[in-house]
Amino acid sequence: MSNDNVTNPGEIDPDEAIADAWAAALEEQKESEQREPGGETHSGMEGIRRMSPEDFSGTRPEPASDINLNMVLDVPVTIAMEIGRTRIPIRNLLQLNQGSVVELDRLAGEPLDVLVNGTLIAHGEVVVVNEKFGIRLTDVISPSERVRKLR
Repeated sequence: MSNDNVTNPGEIDPDEAIADAWAAALEEQKESEQREPGGETHSGMEGIRRMSPEDFSGTRPEPASDINLNMVLDVPVTIAMEIGRTRIPIRNLLQLNQGSVVELDRLAGEPLDVLVNGTLIAHGEVVVVNEKFGIRLTDVISPSERVRKLR
């Protein structure tokens, strides 16, 4: 039989000592938060009032012409050109090697999709400029149409 919870008379229980130390520290913190340098006490909540939805009813968003876009002009985005997609089982994927042909869902001559951060923003066609591939935009998706496609 173990006597772990029994202490000898005059001996301090370590768990009680820790609990007392925490209680004293918390009380000291509470007192220091309530005192200002002049010695006055306060709750720290003066000047704060509760807001209701009605308090915001008179606020209106800024007109679009007042919005400053300069802060987002340097945010990097990922732009990708997609020539097509397909779905294949993992079994067929593992069998692919050099020279394999993967059939896509797009016909030859169809425009490519231009995606920004995964969102379709335009269609275009492949061009070669100075021996580098590029894309000529043929149709840009309007913002309202992009929002409609999100729904």
